[in-house]
Amino acid sequence: MLRKIRIVLAILFFVLITLLFLDFTGTLHAWFGWMAKIQFLPAVLALNVGVVVGLVVLTLLFGRIYCSVICPLGVMQDLVSWFSGRRRKHRNRFAWTKARTWLRWTVLVLFVAVMAAGLGSLGALIAPYSAYGRIVQSLLAPLYAWGNNLLAWAAERVDSYAFYSVDVWLKSLPTLLVAVVTFAVLFVLAWRGGRTWCNTICPVGTVLGALARFSLFKPKFDVSKCNGCKLCARNCKASCIDPAAHTIDYSHCVACMDCLEHCRQGAITYTWRRSKPTEAPKPTAKQTSKSAPKPTAEPAGTPKPAAGPEKPEKKPVAAVAPKEDGIADTPVDASRRRFLGVVGLMVGAAVHAQEKKVDGGLALIEKKRAPERSTPLVPPGARGLREFLTHCTACQLCVTVCPNQVLRPSGDLMRLMKPEMSYERGYCRPECTKCAEVCPTDAIHLTELCEKSSIQIGHAVWIPENCVVNTDGVSCNNCERHCPVGAIHLVPSDPDNKKSLRIPTVDEERCIGCGACENLCPARPFSAMVVEGHERHKTL
Repeated sequence: MLRKIRIVLAILFFVLITLLFLDFTGTLHAWFGWMAKIQFLPAVLALNVGVVVGLVVLTLLFGRIYCSVICPLGVMQDLVSWFSGRRRKHRNRFAWTKARTWLRWTVLVLFVAVMAAGLGSLGALIAPYSAYGRIVQSLLAPLYAWGNNLLAWAAERVDSYAFYSVDVWLKSLPTLLVAVVTFAVLFVLAWRGGRTWCNTICPVGTVLGALARFSLFKPKFDVSKCNGCKLCARNCKASCIDPAAHTIDYSHCVACMDCLEHCRQGAITYTWRRSKPTEAPKPTAKQTSKSAPKPTAEPAGTPKPAAGPEKPEKKPVAAVAPKEDGIADTPVDASRRRFLGVVGLMVGAAVHAQEKKVDGGLALIEKKRAPERSTPLVPPGARGLREFLTHCTACQLCVTVCPNQVLRPSGDLMRLMKPEMSYERGYCRPECTKCAEVCPTDAIHLTELCEKSSIQIGHAVWIPENCVVNTDGVSCNNCERHCPVGAIHLVPSDPDNKKSLRIPTVDEERCIGCGACENLCPARPFSAMVVEGHERHKTL
């Protein structure tokens, strides 16, 4: 019963947390966003004392329940291990292994050192919650978005707008490669050894394992009932049961209750009692002389049921084309029709996509490229670049829910996988606070909506050689017209001629760095307005 309860809760947490990383609308976070904030490492970085104390008390009471129920990366490994165990040759494949304590604590010390040194990108590589977030955002989110676009296409055909299509694009190649490698390593380890990652590499598992040794409720052996079958150890994915010594390494045990399920003698119970294991009774002479009961033979002359006549198999009948002008019936190749129909839909979709990429004539619209910024841009509410990099775990939640496609993982080595802002596909709208709403580590913190419009994350800089006023000799006022704070004004390019073409000037004291001017600038491939970030954000 305990195992079934654990499985139901684990599946519930796993599915809902996965949906948090897939839901690009951010609506699920209003109900289930707390599931991301109760993860151990995000709670520590957010200095959420209540959550940290709650997880510590939970571990001291029941063992590593967090690892087997709440942690999505742990549940993912359990799923992989379960699928592996479905194969006949992989059943009962586990065995007790001696704890590699030196490796676990070495990894933990290095993890704390790199996090304290401000190298959060290295620490995020093995952080369980953020590693799972990158796997889902990089590998599953594109499939989820394509499925949504397919539903949007089908709904549009029946004049319904219940779904809307979204762009699917590669946000960061380095982050994708890291996610692929992480998933491959975890898959192989879980397929072959169950919870190997959790009990050798994971820093959270090491910390909670040290606490779990003192937990009140533990799995316990009743040696008087044990018959030495070793089924408990052979089905323990944490490899923490030594059947010969009748001991359990509680620092490795994740309280999955699998041993209780597979013990046919009831020799293992999950209890708070700290009684010593009893001695196994010696077998008597009568018990040793007992032999297995012989199978009973079937009495002779038993009539066997007569086999009935075999029915002929019905073969599928091919579609036949109607007769025309005396022509004989010919079968129709339905598969060829389906193939041509699919090809026609693909061609139509390609033509439709091509139409979106051209201007009023037939010229292709060149895509914008990201400029080289001297200081990276981080979202309003991050307080500054250094504070943001210190608290962010690169879980990619904010990247998933950003409706303006402004946030994307960084490819820089020192900020690898940490989100940064760029304005090729959109700009940071003053009325949007999605990133602050979903951030579990409080790396992005906004108390209210009006606070965002008064935070200066950077300032716009005009690049004369890119401006269409200078390159094409035409008038343009896009930057001035779309600036939400009125920080851009147009002045005559020739001060002595008031009728000359006008060029923009930026009031750096009013500019908040939202990127509207950079995004809406018609210059290609580089905008004439470029936003430079500030190391430290300030309030206007």
